[in-house]
Amino acid sequence: MINATDAKINIEAASDAEVTAIPAYVESIFHNLLSNAIKYHSPNRVPRIRIKVSATKEYRVISFEDNGRGLDLEKHGGSLFGMYNTFHGNEDARGIGLFITKNQIEAMGGTIEVESEPDKGSVFRVYLPR
Repeated sequence: MINATDAKINIEAASDAEVTAIPAYVESIFHNLLSNAIKYHSPNRVPRIRIKVSATKEYRVISFEDNGRGLDLEKHGGSLFGMYNTFHGNEDARGIGLFITKNQIEAMGGTIEVESEPDKGSVFRVYLPR
């Protein structure tokens, strides 16, 4: 069985990549999205996580991509960022992480989007104003 401690994390960011944001919120967002990628890894493959920082004209985009369990967005997409919603049956899941993350991003004028497929993984993209 694959263990979360085997996770491989790749970070792609230019040395001059800056985000104007509330530091505690950015730390919380990174912590939640990274810890979710590790917590919900697939038991069938080594966890691979890619954090990439890029930019558009209006936003700094921080994406968190993993090859974990993924989510059925057709089934859960409407409730993904709701309070107390959990999707994988983990005993330690509380269902507040994504709710808080979305609220922190929106409080800074940003937005979050997700792409996911069951047993393929997920990509969460955080858009923060430049």
